[in-house]
Amino acid sequence: MTQLSLPSNPDALKVGLVQMAPVWLDREATLRKVEGYVTQAAAEGCQLVTFGEALVPGYPFWVELTDGARFNSPAQKEMYAHYLEQGVVIERGDLAGVCALAAEHRVAVYLGVMERAPDRGGHSLYCSLVYVNQQGQVASVHRKVQPTYEERLVWAAGDGHGLRVHPHGAFTVGGLNCYENWLPLLRSALYAQGENLHVAVWPGGMHNTPDITRFMALEGRSYVISVSGLLRPADVPAGIPLYAELMAEAQATGREFYANGGSAVAAPDGSWLLEPVLGQEGLFTAELDHALVRRERQNFDLAGHYSRPDVTELRVDRRRQSTVRFSDGD
Repeated sequence: MTQLSLPSNPDALKVGLVQMAPVWLDREATLRKVEGYVTQAAAEGCQLVTFGEALVPGYPFWVELTDGARFNSPAQKEMYAHYLEQGVVIERGDLAGVCALAAEHRVAVYLGVMERAPDRGGHSLYCSLVYVNQQGQVASVHRKVQPTYEERLVWAAGDGHGLRVHPHGAFTVGGLNCYENWLPLLRSALYAQGENLHVAVWPGGMHNTPDITRFMALEGRSYVISVSGLLRPADVPAGIPLYAELMAEAQATGREFYANGGSAVAAPDGSWLLEPVLGQEGLFTAELDHALVRRERQNFDLAGHYSRPDVTELRVDRRRQSTVRFSDGD
């Protein structure tokens, strides 16, 4: 086990944002790349390392670019079957390598995956944000409650089971997937549990992160990490279905990126600790100080002294949804 010295400031936390391109639609190869970055982040003293939305095995960029809404299209069915086959089955141990590294280095990980969920039959995919704690345990799996626009053609709707926060030193950390970060009720569900470090994961796109990252920091008086992926036409492997169609589209449009990053970190006063990073792959780090959270909560604490639960109240169902409940008698 790597022995990390405790920070001299108990309020301090070093975080890593990995803005990387997956080995697109290849689960095992992408996980090996993720594991390499976890090791690198630990070597640089990070206590929390974060990755983008749907990173393993990758975001379904083909849907909007290759006539993905055509009903009963053999090409789209073939692509979906390939995507499903590359999905992450947590119960099978697909994340065992990431969990082992987290335990070895005492580093927590937020990782976006396409989850192939046996508890829902195993033939649909869920956009899931997985939290692996410093003991190497999968502590929560948040399935995106509502896929966005064309995502609904390949992703199933999730539930509230993963709307949970986790202690990490002086901090309480929670996270949401992509456009979930625009949903005030989901944000409020995390604020009510004491969240003061928010992880927002994105497939990648500078259009997503500059405004909402700073807004959430100001609203929650919390640190906000927005971590994005990257993908370029050159990252698309030649052997996948729809390869020719994707390359033709990229050539016709002069496309340089499917996802160009935008990873960033905002402080509880809305200032940038890390301004959005465009088009670069790599590990980016930031040092957080919980004392700033406490100072900013002096005049606004959404779930505390500025709340009025006698006037407004939020109810959250955190049961894992299922289509069936069995009662087996003796």
